[in-house]
Order: sequence, then structure tokens, then C-alpha cells
Amino acid sequence: MRFLSPTIIAEPRPVASALPERVLPTSSHITLPRIIIGIGELAVATGPRLILSTYALGACLGVIAYDPQLKVGGIIHVMLPDSTVSRDKAVKQPAMFADTGLPLLFRELAKHQIDQSRLRLLIAGGAGIIRGADPIKIGARNLEVTLAYLKTHGLSVSHQETGGSINRTVHLDLSTGVVELKTPEGTRSFNLGA
Repeated sequence: MRFLSPTIIAEPRPVASALPERVLPTSSHITLPRIIIGIGELAVATGPRLILSTYALGACLGVIAYDPQLKVGGIIHVMLPDSTVSRDKAVKQPAMFADTGLPLLFRELAKHQIDQSRLRLLIAGGAGIIRGADPIKIGARNLEVTLAYLKTHGLSVSHQETGGSINRTVHLDLSTGVVELKTPEGTRSFNLGA
């Protein structure tokens, strides 16, 4: 079963003299090792000075989970709400679908002895990315299935940045629980560690 092929990278800090002052990075985690979660993948990790990232959440939905006491976190990048469209694909890549991926995310978190009562969640994405009439509404359906799953399992969402027509990128700093959410409109931070 494949649920993650992580890419760990350490981005070099730009040389200050090479960039105009207005574009210098302000994030303190720019040089930290990073696990990239692609579409239909998930990662659960712990460790100081490690970032989990997923990019371009349009209609896809990202669920970010964090236990602030244990400093364990996970991200899933869900592409579709329902695995019945491709049972074979769901077996090979369960994180692609909300109905098979979310249970897997929380099983993986449980392996780290997280306490569900401490778990903080942020969800992002679920946008309507098709211009004009969108009869399929994948983003809205991803959100609906995800929220129903979380409610059924007694999990509440701390922060929700969903809908609209923009894509979102998220970075979770496992040492602090801070989630940096980037959109074409700007960057916002949410603290799941507080």
C-alpha cells in the first residue's frame, strides 16, 4: 500500500545581497527540512525542525492535524470525495479519496499515541475552480464528506479556509504547530500549537 512518497528537501536561505529587500523571506523555517505531500498522499511525522507542506489545494482538500503536546502532525491532500469511482485506485492510493484517506490519516496519527482530545485541525481548499457553472462541484463535495467524517468521529475543526475560487498552499511547522497558509491574496498564519 502506498500512501506517501515523501520528498525531503532543505531549501537554502537566499543571499540577502542578491534579492531586493521587499522580497526577502521573513519565515524562520525557510531552511528547515521539508516533507512534501503531493496530491492523493499523506504524511504523519514528528520531530523538531521539520515542516510538512502541500501545494496548490484548489478543489482538493487539505486536512492538517496537530497534537501540540507530542508535537506530532499530519497532512492529507485529498483529491476526490468518494472512492467508489475507482476501487482499484483507492486500494493503491487511499489518500486520494476522503472516504478512504481520512481513516488512514487518523490511524497513522494513532500510531504516535496522539490524544484525540488534544488534536487541532485546520482544513484548507475545497475551492470551486471551474469558471461558470460547475455541475460536479468537487471542492464542495470534498468539504462535505470531510466535515461529515470529522463530525462522526467527534473531531472539531480549529480553523477552516475553504471555498471561493483560489488555490491554497499550507506549511505545518512541527516544532510549533504554526500553519502558514499562502494564497494569491497573501499569507496568513494559524497556531495549532497554542
